[in-house]
Amino acid sequence: MKKKKKDTKWLKWRHLAVRNIAYCIVRPYVHFKYGIKIEKYKDQEKRPYLILLNHQTPFDQFFVGMTLRGAVYYMATEDIFSNGWISKVIKYLVAPIPIKKQTTDIRAILNCLKVAKEGGSIAIAPEGNRTYSGRTEYMNPSIVALARKLGMPILLYRIEGGYGSEPRWSDVVRKGNIRVYCARAVQPEEYAGMTDDELFAVIRDTLYVDEACEDFEYKHPKLAEYLERAIYYCPYCGLSEFESNGDIIKCKKCGREIRYLPSKKLEGVGFDFPHEYVAGWYDAQKDFMNSLDVTAYGSDVIYTDRARISEVIVYDRKVPLCKDAEITLCGDRITARGEGVDLEFPFDETTAVTVLGKNKANIYHGGKIYQLKGSKRFNALKYVHIYHRYKNIIKGDENEQFLGL
Repeated sequence: MKKKKKDTKWLKWRHLAVRNIAYCIVRPYVHFKYGIKIEKYKDQEKRPYLILLNHQTPFDQFFVGMTLRGAVYYMATEDIFSNGWISKVIKYLVAPIPIKKQTTDIRAILNCLKVAKEGGSIAIAPEGNRTYSGRTEYMNPSIVALARKLGMPILLYRIEGGYGSEPRWSDVVRKGNIRVYCARAVQPEEYAGMTDDELFAVIRDTLYVDEACEDFEYKHPKLAEYLERAIYYCPYCGLSEFESNGDIIKCKKCGREIRYLPSKKLEGVGFDFPHEYVAGWYDAQKDFMNSLDVTAYGSDVIYTDRARISEVIVYDRKVPLCKDAEITLCGDRITARGEGVDLEFPFDETTAVTVLGKNKANIYHGGKIYQLKGSKRFNALKYVHIYHRYKNIIKGDENEQFLGL
């Protein structure tokens, strides 16, 4: 008879030790780098919590962890678990809970239940994405079902000022005025009396942050640099390409230049630009995409990029396929061609296209995951938006506004 495999514990003593050491190192670093105000959660009891937060910076998990005593187990996308030995070190030290983007990941739910059963606190950003615009992104209502399954008190954390300090599209930090705090605690007996819609409204409304406002001056010589990672639409040209330098971003088609100010406001150089903040421009971009019949392009090329393409072996490693492939984005497919690579991903056969980090896109096709990583100016977002617009049209949901983030 085979011996029953021993069920190993998720929670380890070393996770708390790592948390305490990291606290001593990271706290002074983020205070210096970000000019941050972290407010301790004073009502913490000796019990696990489900922590939900809006997602603005790559340091959000550290910010939240510094407000609480004890280790917190963060849900993280599979990308950080697919980097060979580095992923193994991260898993050993802090044991994040892996989840596959754009899928119903039963394994992730079971792991959350395991952590909760062992008495661990869990932190999740219901957006699943860092904001590109300064406004909290779409949240999936399924977070309510998970919260009810876990049955833990819910702490709703707001991160304010993170977008002004470090926009997702930027490579530089502008010292600013970040505030991190628990805005509301919802006890199990309280949400037991709520409908799913009511609980979701509490989560969504409490976590919603809109930084399209003049609240602080975020100064840096490179304020606009790499904004083209988020923007592919010109109010004057439609679909376009951009290039940034310093505090200026320029449309390659019409040549118009837009300046990004320390107040986060935008201004046209020599003309009146119609959008006051990136958020307004980003919303106009989505509106434009949602009015575009991408199926009319068919297999015609809309965009061409250069990128490294790899196959992602989930929870293990990335296998390089081509260091410099030509990537074409068409109305109904993505292609990748280069030395040793000739791949085609028709949208009808592709289950998901997602954006990761600042300049990476994952394509889920044929039971495999392929990752595109472009140059620093690579806009992965347009791949996600065009894919979702195609899918919405094909499904007969032409009025559907959701474009994947």
